[in-house]
Amino acid sequence: MKLTDLMRETQLTSDACIKCNICTSNCPVAAVTDKFPGPKVVGPQAQRFRAPGQRSVDRSVDYCSGCGTCTWVCPHGVQIAEMNVIAKAALAERNGIPLRNRILGRSELMGQAGSLFAPLSDIPMQLGLPRLIADKVMGISRQPKFPRFSRQQFGAWFRRSGIGDRQEGVYKVAYFHGCSTNYWEPQVGMAAVTILQHLGCAVQVPKQNCCGLPMQSNGEFDAARGYARANLASFADYVRQGYLIVGTSTSCLFTFKHEYRAVLGIESEEADLVANATYDFCEFLQRLDTEGLLKTDFKPVDEQVIYHTPCQLRTHGIGRPAVDLLRRVPGLTLLETQADCCGVAGTYGLKAEKYHIAKDVGSRVFEEIRASQASRIVCDNETCRWWLSTHTGLGAVHPAQILAQAYGL
Repeated sequence: MKLTDLMRETQLTSDACIKCNICTSNCPVAAVTDKFPGPKVVGPQAQRFRAPGQRSVDRSVDYCSGCGTCTWVCPHGVQIAEMNVIAKAALAERNGIPLRNRILGRSELMGQAGSLFAPLSDIPMQLGLPRLIADKVMGISRQPKFPRFSRQQFGAWFRRSGIGDRQEGVYKVAYFHGCSTNYWEPQVGMAAVTILQHLGCAVQVPKQNCCGLPMQSNGEFDAARGYARANLASFADYVRQGYLIVGTSTSCLFTFKHEYRAVLGIESEEADLVANATYDFCEFLQRLDTEGLLKTDFKPVDEQVIYHTPCQLRTHGIGRPAVDLLRRVPGLTLLETQADCCGVAGTYGLKAEKYHIAKDVGSRVFEEIRASQASRIVCDNETCRWWLSTHTGLGAVHPAQILAQAYGL
């Protein structure tokens, strides 16, 4: 695996580790299984013994979920989660990448095929025998429910909507929908761009593909870089034209802001342009609010909901803008989970050997939600929504969907 200067810089932050163990005490995975000795052990401590070729000294690094909590809580700026992902990729390069990981890493390909043949494509995802075979043969757990494919793709809806006809506005926004919105939850993107239009923004949807994070998380760095460079070329062109990038997937957007450079080691003007112009949807609305541009003509939403902050949102370092916005909606009772992590961490909880670990991590969150008497879950991240809904029986929505309802859109 080729190491760039940026990747080396990520790894060299291990020298700032003072072994305070704050990362380990906050790690959701180490708290529930002995298979993972903790982020300090497999991160900065192990990093000092890794050769330049990044041969991992301990296979237990594969049990890191990549939630990013360790990096977020480190008082000395050690990029623990990032160096662990790089080490996992080196481990995969040495031992080979299982077919299971290659499949889970290609969410866009699955979405394209599934959406094309929906709802027939949902059938094997719901039946016991195909799921059992996938579990035993490939290691894709038969336990979690998979979301249903949408026959209507968001991109096609946007082209028909006419929203892109507006060329000027209070801001020009390039919307990144990601795989989940395009193929599984188009209603999230519909809510988001309709709100942006309502707030006077000119919205375009540039040519785009998967952010590459699923491939990165499953050890396919070269494939992930290919996807990354395609997105960077497309979106950097819009940034040069004065657009800001806004999206509704916290993990995809953090990949734009941080992972392309710190983990994949992409060093380019385009990477810098895109990183500095990228906003989470609610983060962008908060910016409009500080500039006096946010409309708050909300209608009452008489409902009690419970909000969960996804780990990937914490790593953005932007607080909880969705909470600030939702508390302004009249009639809405907003509860919040106190547990930190739901456990799924993208594709981590879908793997047979890690499913029960992910479920144990999320058990406290599940209990809080069940006890809340809320009617719906609100969460900014798609895999967290699907996982929480599976284990609590409640429907889960993006904050944009509640806000669109409040705006009467």
